[in-house]
Amino acid sequence: MAVIKVENLSKQYRLGNVGLGTLSHDLNRWWYGIRGKDDPYIKIGEENIRTQKGEGDYIWALKDINFEVQHGEVLGIIGRNGAGKSTLLKILSRTTSPTTGSVKIKGRVASLLEVGTGFHPELSGRENIFLNGAILGMSKQEIKNKFDEIVDFAGVERYIDTPVKRYSSGLYVRLAFGVAAHLESEILIVDEVLAVGDAEFQKKCLGKMGEVSKGEGRTILFVSHNMSAIETLCNRGIYLKNGKVNFTGSSRETIIHYLQDETKKNHAIQFDSLENAIGNEKVKILSASVCNAVNANDTIDVSSGVDIAFTIVNLSDDPFISIGFDLENLKGDTLFGTGGMGCYDIGQEITSTCKIPADFLNDGGYRIYFYSHNKNMASLFEMKDLLEFEVKDIEREHGYLGKINGIIRPKLDWVVKKKHS
Repeated sequence: MAVIKVENLSKQYRLGNVGLGTLSHDLNRWWYGIRGKDDPYIKIGEENIRTQKGEGDYIWALKDINFEVQHGEVLGIIGRNGAGKSTLLKILSRTTSPTTGSVKIKGRVASLLEVGTGFHPELSGRENIFLNGAILGMSKQEIKNKFDEIVDFAGVERYIDTPVKRYSSGLYVRLAFGVAAHLESEILIVDEVLAVGDAEFQKKCLGKMGEVSKGEGRTILFVSHNMSAIETLCNRGIYLKNGKVNFTGSSRETIIHYLQDETKKNHAIQFDSLENAIGNEKVKILSASVCNAVNANDTIDVSSGVDIAFTIVNLSDDPFISIGFDLENLKGDTLFGTGGMGCYDIGQEITSTCKIPADFLNDGGYRIYFYSHNKNMASLFEMKDLLEFEVKDIEREHGYLGKINGIIRPKLDWVVKKKHS
């Protein structure tokens, strides 16, 4: 049974220092409305691409969104900053209204969209718990029955009678999530606000969301840039791009599609002088590259192996330095780290190449996290995402062999012994 149904949903905003429109725009809308015509400004909105300069004043934060969420489902919503994720959740939470389209929701909704949502800063934590419960339509006795559980989960017992305006952002989120997760709502909507909490609390929140979805059958919409959390917690995912649904499927399929779509595939960088090179006063990178068979689709066949090459110049006062890198997948997991020691004379240009063997990496995108140290392991220079590349198994892609699971897929030797009769 669908508890959320979104049909042809769009949200338009006007850019600049004013709100949705000026008095002349409002009058124009009124004049079109009494004549039974559509809003004239709906026709002129531009696609919401934040990195490009547009020509008009109106943009579509969301455009023609359609999806359903079933009872007890955990839906992950992912995308770049500015893709429309928070706007969508605000519409579902009824804190803003759509420009066109409709949203049908069955059940009470508890939302945690940003620090401070739904809380009155002058009221104490205790008073805000009862206020939020009342807004959700709960009786005073129902809230009392959950009160101790909420306070214990949030870990704010000492401050429960203090106005929440004096809480740190972390304490604020602890209490807000405790309220949203424990009060009797059928639908829980959570934005990236959990990132404000510490690691222990984030883990606690993810565990609680898993508990309420599987144990209590509540529906959850979860926005996060933590791909591991999305994959672990969510049954299904939606990838928003520039205000539109770019992909929907299982959480794993959605994450893979998003990460591959966002990969820059920056295989090589090169600089013509030290002044222009990446680095600092101790180490400069003149060039870095992912060598081997980069084909027309900007991918590398796993059967060819991968060579990672760096050309550096040692500008420190220590001739003994090391360089190395961590290889990460697009979810941020480190597959391995490797380093090469060397006595590099000051001012000397050195090219070092690390060879990753064939049939070792699995299909997917990868990033290079470069670093260099002196002999005491003090950091000289480091840079995340120096290079990005994608690996594909062409033979398996064409269907000759089955897929191999795992982060890496080394080609291992098998020894088979037959028993003779």
